Amino acid sequence: MKKHNFSSGPSILPDEVLQKAAQAVLNFNDSGLSLIEISHRDPTFVHIINSARNQALELLKLKNKGYSALFLQGGASLEFVRVTYNLLSANGTAGYINTGNWSNNAQNEASYFGKIVEVASSKNKNYSYIPKNIQVPSNLDYLHITSNNTIYGTQFKEFPQTDVPLVCDMSSDIFSRVLDFTKFDLIYACAQKNAGTSGVNLVIVKNELLERIKKTIPNIMSYKKHIEKESMYNTPSVFSVYVSYLTLNWLKDSGGVAAMERKNRAKANLIYSEIDRNNLFFGNAVVEDRSTMNATFFLKDESLAAHFNTLCLKEGIYGINGHRTAGGYRASIYNALSITSVQLLVQVMQHFETKFG
Repeated sequence: MKKHNFSSGPSILPDEVLQKAAQAVLNFNDSGLSLIEISHRDPTFVHIINSARNQALELLKLKNKGYSALFLQGGASLEFVRVTYNLLSANGTAGYINTGNWSNNAQNEASYFGKIVEVASSKNKNYSYIPKNIQVPSNLDYLHITSNNTIYGTQFKEFPQTDVPLVCDMSSDIFSRVLDFTKFDLIYACAQKNAGTSGVNLVIVKNELLERIKKTIPNIMSYKKHIEKESMYNTPSVFSVYVSYLTLNWLKDSGGVAAMERKNRAKANLIYSEIDRNNLFFGNAVVEDRSTMNATFFLKDESLAAHFNTLCLKEGIYGINGHRTAGGYRASIYNALSITSVQLLVQVMQHFETKFG
């Protein structure tokens, strides 16, 4: 039985991407070689990584607008450090908006390198909302935000107005909705949500931003160096980049970001309507800040958890347990998840209510 994959990441991939990636591992482009054993300098792979970089910019409508795209190793957690390494000046200050575990981690990592201020936080209510009417200091080297919070199911619907460089961790909602991406000076995202599989990180950076950097930075940490070397300063994660290449092509062929947004809104409306209607569940996040990628919810009576888990398991529903630090449930409804999977989860919730409500 095919399972319905609600995992938060590594997460579901489109079927055609899985099939093409699997074939490439065995025999890449009928070359008689596996993708994972060819040189990253092979002209075929060089074309793939360059095409993936261009496709990322095109999907975000940033092509020919002074931005560069990079595929780097280390995931979003390394970007917590690399952002600060590049953008925080010796006597400068960086601002962070703390809306969940990952933004808190980014803030903590940055504090090793210089002065950090917490501009706003929703920690006082267990990260169940997004701070509003944020006053951003004008003297910051940059302001860092996390657009979507996978653990607590909240998402920025509007972004702070500021004249300082805006840095955004979009790991869990990049390519999921239409935004004016020119508002951001640097975007980064681990690929394993909407842009591929684990092992690679997508970075989109405004070239003008890097011209401000005057300090000496180790090459492996330098965005300038990675741009100069076209994401090949060191050996890239060949397979992960290829999966991202396939995923971005699938996104384009499926109608692009606007089409994804329409589908994601339909999925989110479906699951949230059931959470609000069903008398056995309640949602975690403030309604106006609910994520369209990660719907978090809880049982009103935790003693029924084993029964609900059994029903989900029987129907092939996988990966809806909440984060280990938060508990409850989390339905991650990323781009590649079909609405039929959400419909099935809703049916299971309704059956559960009929049986135990």
